Amino acid sequence: MIRILQLGKFYPIRGGVEKVMWDLTRGLSAAGYACDMLCASFDGAKEMKIIRFAQNDRGRCIVLPCRHQASGTMLCPKMIGWLREHASEYDIIHVHHPDPMACLALRMSGYKGRVILHWHSDILKHKAIMAAYKPLQNWLIRRADKIVGTTPVYVAQSPALKNVQDKVTYVPIGVDPIEFDPGKAAEIQARYPGKKIVYSLGRLVPYKGYTYMIQAANHLPDDYIVLIGGNGPLKESLQEEIDVQGLQDKVKLLGFIPDEDHAALFGAAKVYVMSSVMKTEAFGIVQIEAMSTGTPVVATRIPGSGVSWVNEDGVSGLNVEPSDPKALSDAIRNICEDTDKYQHFSDGAKRRFQENFQHDNMIKKIITIYENEA
Repeated sequence: MIRILQLGKFYPIRGGVEKVMWDLTRGLSAAGYACDMLCASFDGAKEMKIIRFAQNDRGRCIVLPCRHQASGTMLCPKMIGWLREHASEYDIIHVHHPDPMACLALRMSGYKGRVILHWHSDILKHKAIMAAYKPLQNWLIRRADKIVGTTPVYVAQSPALKNVQDKVTYVPIGVDPIEFDPGKAAEIQARYPGKKIVYSLGRLVPYKGYTYMIQAANHLPDDYIVLIGGNGPLKESLQEEIDVQGLQDKVKLLGFIPDEDHAALFGAAKVYVMSSVMKTEAFGIVQIEAMSTGTPVVATRIPGSGVSWVNEDGVSGLNVEPSDPKALSDAIRNICEDTDKYQHFSDGAKRRFQENFQHDNMIKKIITIYENEA
């Protein structure tokens, strides 16, 4: 049996990279593979903890105590010691990038086996850190036996992978379909009677482009309402923008959304919008969650990003240029105001999810890569 370690990031899950690691560990262990996940603590734990997957005894999430966090990276020296001691137990180490701590731990572990590098995104911010990290990143690229992206667009256009395309492939992220309580969805719709709900969810940070969603509301008729879920450092400034523009009745910042409410919001919404403006948004997992419920998507054509590949223009929704509020509003209305056209996009969204983004498909494709590299 192939023994696999997913390496990188942190727990509890906060973003897409950790979710992919968790879902791979869950799915691979359920498929009969011995698969562990090694990561750093994100909740201040002082001792190592092991989380076992309930459905079997083959999957573990090993969470190591962490001292500090810097620029999105957990500084976890214990990861180096743990990997030095246990690396030889694994046939494949599947390291998830970007995570300088995981890369450093692998470099210092002395591991001689196969390495799969999952390239979720380039490092686009923190230029000073990137300058120091680049030699280590280049080592990781050379060390990897196979490099796996999440879309063909991103890995083909990543400057860091330009010279290693012969060992690059891609496996789209896959999730379980979202299931929602129709009654709860109806309750949400009842809070906004007579309104077409436009939904979005994400951290309130600059690259998400929420200021353009707010401005787009100025171009939507009064029978639309924009609901934005999530927290983040821009919450106060975005609320101020809503107030200054007099959009209190057309745009609502909902704050933290529990999973069950998130699912129900898909059921209540007419359309899901991803207004991101930077390549930091590499894939957009929430798009495929929306598609799984048959909710059409409006997304942006970010140069070099895979977002607009995930949302196939004219099939699962529409893609527009970033930072263009009028284009966002026009696309929303284009989808929502013609019954036949809306049904076309709804059916297309569900079909695209089923054909490309199901969790089981992701697991099968990753297993094929492992078997070929073992």
